[in-house]
Amino acid sequence: MVERDVRKMRAVLPAHTIEVGAEPLDRPTRNSVGGWPFLDDAQEWPECFCGERMALFFQLDIPLDLQHFGGDHLLVFHCRAHNDASEPEMADGRLVPRYWDAPQLPYPRPFWRVLLQRRATRSVAQAEPSLCALPLMLQPLVDTPNPGGLGAQAFKVGGTPSWAQDPEYYTCACGADLVCICQVPEGMEFAVHPGQPEQPYSVGADTYNLFLANEVYLLACPDHCDPAAVWPVNQN
Repeated sequence: MVERDVRKMRAVLPAHTIEVGAEPLDRPTRNSVGGWPFLDDAQEWPECFCGERMALFFQLDIPLDLQHFGGDHLLVFHCRAHNDASEPEMADGRLVPRYWDAPQLPYPRPFWRVLLQRRATRSVAQAEPSLCALPLMLQPLVDTPNPGGLGAQAFKVGGTPSWAQDPEYYTCACGADLVCICQVPEGMEFAVHPGQPEQPYSVGADTYNLFLANEVYLLACPDHCDPAAVWPVNQN
């Protein structure tokens, strides 16, 4: 982790709240919980180390006013059979090379995949089978940091994190300082279709959570060294 200038922490950064709609989707849309993933042509649907295809929790187009990532398509996948917190592996003050594939003890590899796709023009043919497909709506947010340098505690893209604990900043293996692109509130539940297997340590039998329902801060490489160069910080 590296230090950051306090004045930068208190700057008003472009941000958008993310609202989940109630009307189920019956066709692909780029901003959704579940639904049909929009992936680059060379990108396959991610699989967990356990061999199960990961569940698409949500996807969205990052607004153009967000520096470094405007126009990218963000997708967040997480295994429904493995539910734990992320732990960074460091080397020489940076995240290890290919940290998105590095072991997550006691697991041989991560149980999640976060992607930034730059040429995701078409959806896959099959919808996410576990989570209910719901629309996401983005609304501009004036995310003015408070005196402590914390932003709004919300489901949002861009802006300033509302760190639940001490701020965490990381340097990518490529040398670029990671930038927070999205925040998922603590305890957020994602509805699943009836009859789905219960997720370990989930809050409810009919919902799934990300990373034990911790508050999640997605920190991405601004140099786009790899579509998966995103680190999920968990706090509560």
